[in-house]
Amino acid sequence: MAEEGKFKVTIDGISLEVTPGTTILNAARQIGGDIVPPAMCYYSKLEGSGGKCRTCLVKVSKGSEKDPRPMPKLVASCRTTVMDGMEVQNITSPDVVEARKGVVEMLLINHPLDCPICDQAGECKLQDLGYEHGAEQTRYEFERRTFERIDLGDKIQLHMNRCILCYRCVYVANQLTDRREHGVLNRGDHAEISTFISQALDHEFIGNVIDVCPVGALTDKTFRFKNRVWFTKPVEAHRACPTCSGKVTLWYKGEEVLRVTGRKDDYNEVEDFICNTCRFERKRTADWTLEEPTLLPNESVITANHYTEFAPPPVIQKNKELQVANTEQLARTERLK
Repeated sequence: MAEEGKFKVTIDGISLEVTPGTTILNAARQIGGDIVPPAMCYYSKLEGSGGKCRTCLVKVSKGSEKDPRPMPKLVASCRTTVMDGMEVQNITSPDVVEARKGVVEMLLINHPLDCPICDQAGECKLQDLGYEHGAEQTRYEFERRTFERIDLGDKIQLHMNRCILCYRCVYVANQLTDRREHGVLNRGDHAEISTFISQALDHEFIGNVIDVCPVGALTDKTFRFKNRVWFTKPVEAHRACPTCSGKVTLWYKGEEVLRVTGRKDDYNEVEDFICNTCRFERKRTADWTLEEPTLLPNESVITANHYTEFAPPPVIQKNKELQVANTEQLARTERLK
């Protein structure tokens, strides 16, 4: 019997009690582990997000105690709220596994194989989703959509070829800025993220569109082609910033801070959105107070070059050979920009 004012829900045989209004996805996140459905478009800190990518589909085998009938179709767990007595199947349902495979195939229809050169490789959620739920090959035989790369201001570049239309960047522009100069143009298979009349994105918080993008569609031009993330060492740091929280992750290679991002939680969501000043203009160790190495999941490829104990000297000491190697590597990849 559920506690008064709570709903009891069972997901893959595991029961818990949640407050009314909780979605199936967030209920699963309270349990954790493999039964949490993947989510490419839902972002808990962006109001209205979710319901776009359909990767979080689940099967409701029992609607509630009052109405135990199963729901006739698979539902999006990020948009469906729990009912008292609801029973849900995620990885235990063959229908869900098969549907998720089809969703991944659809997302990859126009997505190019840019992983060897894409800056998102190593921390790309679509890459993870493809390995976990994708098919060995696609049945799509038609020509893919292609777009020219667009500079959205002097710090952000848009590769629409890689975009999966999750709408996260649009919600960031709507909710973190006082004006929106980019959005989804056209409809159907012609839909694309773009700016109207080539407007540049210049708001102080617009750099967060890079952090929320689950693929490599929106990239940091100050970091592009400089290095692979698994060759870097992320460190938690903070500063007294008058605009934002100032809590960030610094990505080191040797003594260099190659990029600055917002801190992310277990579900790859930014804990606090940061300003452009912290992101693009504070790339020296002297600008920050270092805290500790960023905790990473064991399955992350970035852990291959990680460490568990915080030792500032190895992070910031001068390494002439590494500096020369970085310069040579950047020169080789400069032509790709």
